[in-house]
Amino acid sequence: MRFKKSAFFLALTFLGFGPFVQAQNSNSYWQQHVDYYMEVDMNVENYQYQGTQKLIYTNNSPEELSRVYYHLYFNAFQPGSEMDIRLQNIKDPDGRMVVDGKSRIADLSPSEIGYLHPTSLTQDGQKVSYNEEGTVLVVQLAKSIPPGGKTTLEMNFKGQVPVQIRRTGRNSKEGVALSMSQWYPKMAEYDFEGWHADPYIAREFHGVWGDFEVKLTIDKGYVVGGTGYLQNPQEIGHGYEALGTKVKKIKGKTLTWHFKAPMVHDFMWAADPEYLHDTLKMENGPTLHFLYKNDAEIIENWKKLQPKTAEAMSFFSQNIGKYPYEQYSVVQGGDGGMEYAMSTLITGGRKFGSLVGVMSHEMAHSWFQHILATNEAKHEWMDEGFASFISNLCMNKIMDRNKENPFENSYKGYINLALSGKEQPQTTHADRFEHNFAYGTSAYSKGSIFLSQLGYVIGQDKLMETIRTYFDNFKFKHPVPNDIKRVAEKVSGMELDWYLMDWTQTTNTIDYSLKNVTGDGAKTNITLERIGLMPMPLDILVVYADGTRETFYTPLRMMRGEKENPYPQIKRTVLPDWPWAYPSTEFTINRPINGVRAVIIDPSQLMADVNPENNVWQALD
Repeated sequence: MRFKKSAFFLALTFLGFGPFVQAQNSNSYWQQHVDYYMEVDMNVENYQYQGTQKLIYTNNSPEELSRVYYHLYFNAFQPGSEMDIRLQNIKDPDGRMVVDGKSRIADLSPSEIGYLHPTSLTQDGQKVSYNEEGTVLVVQLAKSIPPGGKTTLEMNFKGQVPVQIRRTGRNSKEGVALSMSQWYPKMAEYDFEGWHADPYIAREFHGVWGDFEVKLTIDKGYVVGGTGYLQNPQEIGHGYEALGTKVKKIKGKTLTWHFKAPMVHDFMWAADPEYLHDTLKMENGPTLHFLYKNDAEIIENWKKLQPKTAEAMSFFSQNIGKYPYEQYSVVQGGDGGMEYAMSTLITGGRKFGSLVGVMSHEMAHSWFQHILATNEAKHEWMDEGFASFISNLCMNKIMDRNKENPFENSYKGYINLALSGKEQPQTTHADRFEHNFAYGTSAYSKGSIFLSQLGYVIGQDKLMETIRTYFDNFKFKHPVPNDIKRVAEKVSGMELDWYLMDWTQTTNTIDYSLKNVTGDGAKTNITLERIGLMPMPLDILVVYADGTRETFYTPLRMMRGEKENPYPQIKRTVLPDWPWAYPSTEFTINRPINGVRAVIIDPSQLMADVNPENNVWQALD
């Protein structure tokens, strides 16, 4: 007898949706609100712009606020900035941001840098004192904002668009003129933990919910796309006008694009004189906009992308919750893929499968970030990981991949990280990871496994019910890790504090083994061993010599519950609960050992066991 990898894999099934479960903190929850009114003039010759911003801030907190903070993201793209210095010191810098191992920011000339500076700021008509500290503006208010109070902050500002280095910028490698993300003075978030005025060091974002109204004046030859609903399509044209109608001719060299975006926490736009603009109105969904370069090498793929985008929109709406806006824009720009409110920026010169993949992942963020607005700096795994989980399911369907385990690559990536010695807990702030590799794998792969493995623990139907209920309870809010855990507990009836704690707050690993499989006359004794520190319930598949199969289930005592049989077509025996402190447990099957062909821990391969080699016992031929 010997241990070896198993060929006995069972398919995964994601089914079912359940009843609404009330949010656990509905009586005490509060969040701030901010409304933006901005007018911006963009000079496409020197990439400088000027703007005005009227910001109405509502203090829904129980505290009086005497100070506020704004993000000035473009100031990161200057030699000597925190982003520049971090690039020079991290062991594995982002390849898009370095040349020959050297920070691209370090050598920017004055005409290439980015900047964003207020030139005046008042509160309810009174001047306020403020100070720029890198990418953060610190504002001492003229008068405090009481709980429940509102104030109006009016700012004049000026900016310069940096050369394309990370997410935002001008003249990307694919020739897109303007990818305008993180471009305006953005109010920092204040919540039950206090202010989140993080410096910008190339990671993620957090924002205040509110309504945006933006008027953008730019050269009339440029086509614009991104966040919001265009209010003056008959003046603009460029494919936004009503079908079969004429566009009003506007004198002069510029057009003013007027957008409104209700209940969002960010606003992105992109512009290029060579954009093609296609639209697709979904029968039971929003109007989809596609803006991409008039490049013969990519046009066919971008045309084929459009029905796949509609399929993805339908998939996410069915499996998470209905998309609440009336438009979504897929725009060529940026430096890879990045999600924004009602829109995404993606690079366009990709093979078709890659193009669909990046669209699917970024669209998934419209739910897991732009409707469920997690603080990405602190809980990036809830954003990147959850989007990875659902987009992997989506791609498995819309691209007809039909994989038994669509999360296979996430498990491979996580196990590589866990065994590398470079893993840090998922509670690590996004900017504090020692290695980019560790950050990316923790956020994307381990974050995705949080959900797929949760399905292993509570059952796939309960997982999908949890996701839908989580969306219903926390859309247009700022959920934290405890929120998804509490929803899962209420849906499943299990206690899951151990799962959230071990998976996200530690680097404990899962490692269970089949320690012994021994014959005992007409019976076979099986000894299971826990080697890793993280506890888990176990599914054990036994394949008999006659071809029949049976499963055994060991619930974890601290779960205070058990999942339904994930393989209803196979007989299951529920064993006594396994207390975590016990390093081993035993059970007996009523077959002689020569009647047993194989024993397999976790046939679904959804448990992230770091040593699958010891999960299988197989009889010698």
